[in-house]
Amino acid sequence: MALWAKAQSLPPEALQQVRAIYTERFPIEVRHFLASWIEEKMWTMDIDIDNPQHEQYASNIVADLIHQLETKANSMNTEELLITKYKLMDSANNFKQRYSRCPLELFRLMRHCLNSELQVIRQVENIPVGSVPPGAGLVPDSAAEIAQQIDLLRHRTAETGKLLRQMEQEQEGFALHYHECTKLNAHLQHLQTQHQQQPNQQTIELEKTVRRQKELSEQTLNQKVSSLLQLRLQLADKLSETVTLLATLQCRVLDEELIRWKREQQLAGNGAQFNSNLDNIQDWCESLAEIIWHNRQQIKEVERLKQKLAIEPPGVVDVLPNLNIQITQLLSSLVTSTFIIEKQPPQVMKTNTRFTSTVRLLVGGKLNVHMTPPQVKVTIISEAQANALLKNDKIAKGEASGEILNNTGTMEYHQATRQLSVSFRNMQLKKIKRAEKKGTESVMDEKFSLLFQSQFSVGGGELVFQVWTLSLPVVVIVHGNQEPHAWATVTWDNAFAEPGRVPFAVPDKVPWCQVAEALNMKFRCATGRPLTEENLRFLAEKAFRNPNMTDFQTQMLSWSQFCKEPLQERSFTFWEWFYAVMKLTREHLRGPWTDGLILGFIRKKQAEDMLIATGVTSTFLLRFSDSELGGITIAWLGDGEACSQQVFMLQPFTHKDFAIRSLPDRIADLQHLVHLYPEIPKDRAFGKYYTPLENQPTSNNGYVKPFLVTHVPGWGGPGSASTPSYPNTPIYHASSPEAVPTRDTPSVASHVSDSVSRSVDFDQFPQQFSQLWAFT
Repeated sequence: MALWAKAQSLPPEALQQVRAIYTERFPIEVRHFLASWIEEKMWTMDIDIDNPQHEQYASNIVADLIHQLETKANSMNTEELLITKYKLMDSANNFKQRYSRCPLELFRLMRHCLNSELQVIRQVENIPVGSVPPGAGLVPDSAAEIAQQIDLLRHRTAETGKLLRQMEQEQEGFALHYHECTKLNAHLQHLQTQHQQQPNQQTIELEKTVRRQKELSEQTLNQKVSSLLQLRLQLADKLSETVTLLATLQCRVLDEELIRWKREQQLAGNGAQFNSNLDNIQDWCESLAEIIWHNRQQIKEVERLKQKLAIEPPGVVDVLPNLNIQITQLLSSLVTSTFIIEKQPPQVMKTNTRFTSTVRLLVGGKLNVHMTPPQVKVTIISEAQANALLKNDKIAKGEASGEILNNTGTMEYHQATRQLSVSFRNMQLKKIKRAEKKGTESVMDEKFSLLFQSQFSVGGGELVFQVWTLSLPVVVIVHGNQEPHAWATVTWDNAFAEPGRVPFAVPDKVPWCQVAEALNMKFRCATGRPLTEENLRFLAEKAFRNPNMTDFQTQMLSWSQFCKEPLQERSFTFWEWFYAVMKLTREHLRGPWTDGLILGFIRKKQAEDMLIATGVTSTFLLRFSDSELGGITIAWLGDGEACSQQVFMLQPFTHKDFAIRSLPDRIADLQHLVHLYPEIPKDRAFGKYYTPLENQPTSNNGYVKPFLVTHVPGWGGPGSASTPSYPNTPIYHASSPEAVPTRDTPSVASHVSDSVSRSVDFDQFPQQFSQLWAFT
């Protein structure tokens, strides 16, 4: 039996729970008329709603849902279904506007609704009817729960609005009755005076009648006063409860959801996947702003009515002034907290280089802030100034740590997206003031932040808010060679910053497992493939300078070990080595690395053992050099002295070499490399990355363009069956490389030779084309 059919057969109490699941965000009419389609789509696909890779499927579901709604609505042509038709069309339009850019959110909401239905049905099946508590057992889902709480607050606000109108009507009725009572009292006094002057029976009877009317009127008046006071107390209690609920929900949205978004944005700076739900958060914040504003107006109106009729029951404290303060503070907190940086400036910022950033006010549309377009100013401040700003909520006028060009902008409201924002597209840091350095500190350790400031008016100037927000920490450099260490500072801060910290404090030591997670995040983002457990073990041994470590997950790695202290017998640090390898892989080796063709993170001894274990000469593997920053070497098994097998290592290639000829092409050049470890033919492994040879013997000016091949002296000529080459290509050999330090594994230098066609007139090429590229 279909889930929706089961739900319709539930007892009234449980059926009411099911109806409460569906709100304006996902109307019950949509659930009813598309019941079969919704259940088929929700239950037949195992989709991970937290996986951005499934967003395309979710996007297709949303598009199909909208199509189904429009089709169903267009088929409703009878007068009885006219209202339902409009409801479905409105739902389709709302889904387009709300979820077209975040389809996973609608998918999440639909799944939550179905899970909630299923939970209610199971409760009824297992528990006697009537004992199911309202709303119990619903599957928790943050977005759906917040949406339901917002709907509840809207409903409460509507109820207090009705009570407020009722109170106003009763107060007006009281005023009219009081006026009538006053007239009766005046009439009675007149009759009493007349009776004293000219007593007669008619006057006595009239006086009795008026007195009874006056007593009845006063009795009614007292009842009205009692009812009005009771209504005031009821309204004050409801408003107080609503303010409490608003504070709780706002705390959840701002201190949990928005803070989580900011943390994920910071981790995205380290390469983490960032499935931004900022549009959802804006929806919640706009709803909160609207509800807070309505409740604030209601509180003020109650206060106005009370001032108009100043009657207070004895011993009852007037809570309205305090409620007014609380609700205004909620609004202030909401406005100041939702002034956020949607697009962060670059965290490694080079002087005299253009950069961009975008700030956004999430509640700007609902509060009509854009009616007086606010100006935003950007300045750069130091860590110490950021601390002072948080303590004092202000910064000295004109105080800044540098000069930024094009640092002012006007926020604009974009009707299509309902966003109030400003994008700074041409900012440039011209000057920077640095603090005095202590000990081993360098300019790349120093953190700055961009301060965005503005002022907003709300309610036609009734409330004015001074707002500001700080960017993520920024490291300022003046030269490209400062970039690696600057990224170390940024990476450490992004990975290990704690919520609510003092700017920009980070721990000096962290467990290796957290460092490994950060390194893996960076490497996966840069290269397209994560690090393996073996890769991370190798990195741990290198970072701790201990190749024999076993239990390193909980070992604490210090900032100095990470990027200050040189590795053993090296002139560079662990981070410099890792960063150079990552940069090389990103720029030149991404394809082979993603395909798993590069082992990379293995020690030389391990590479030797692996190759010797194969026993097959001409087998090779690729490993990152321990001695060369940003270097990769080819290790292969060959025939050594006395017919024994021996492992040879080619001197490392760096990015300068790959700018001339790619790694796959160099591997193709070397005929003695046959199988990639363990036994993959090299053409099958690297063939798709070979550079195709142009079938053009001469260029426009009559010359033939040469191409380069790699040659290892003593290991055969350049080119192979798999490498495109001109026939009878003349090869020039340079002199032997200079002697290199003795190693356990022979290190071989490669030549890069120019190859040209036989038809070239070599008299035009008096220079020898062969070059030796020796890498140490």
